[in-house]
Amino acid sequence: MRQKVQALLIIAALLLTSKAFAAADTYVIDPMHTSFGFTVQHMMISNVPGEFDKFSGTITYSPTDLAGSSADVSIDVDSINTRIAKRDAHLKSPDFFDAAKFPTITFVSTKFTPGYITGNLTMKGVTKVITIPVTISGPVNEMGHQAIGITGSVTINRQDYGVNWNKTLDQGGLAVSNDVAITISIEADAK
Repeated sequence: MRQKVQALLIIAALLLTSKAFAAADTYVIDPMHTSFGFTVQHMMISNVPGEFDKFSGTITYSPTDLAGSSADVSIDVDSINTRIAKRDAHLKSPDFFDAAKFPTITFVSTKFTPGYITGNLTMKGVTKVITIPVTISGPVNEMGHQAIGITGSVTINRQDYGVNWNKTLDQGGLAVSNDVAITISIEADAK
């Protein structure tokens, strides 16, 4: 009888340990170590980079339970930065993002799978499902806190989101490509 009780206690301890191990932790995006960038081809000859300087978000993540993981990110459109104030003002205008009417870009995940995060990207009032190939690093415990990192890139067509402004060049082609390469580099700290 005593052996049965000991066996049941060991099994209960293992179950509790495995559940605790599988539990997802919540992380808050660290703005000092995170970037949301993009690159667009200009006049069919160069790539112009930019980024957003203000954003927030949380990530719930368990390396042993990807199905229980999630991400919710909000980007302030008015914080767009291409290092040229006149261009930034044009990008904030109704020709592009219409920041006054649509002040945020959001991404809300629907699924984490090995090497990918799928979710709803909403920009200029339009929501589309995208899948981002990612690398997730960590969690690591350093200097008294736990953190994870997520890096990835994906290309979207800006026309899909109603970001339509363009100009046909005299020699053919477009002033701004429709394809936009998005890069993310996130560091997030446990709550």
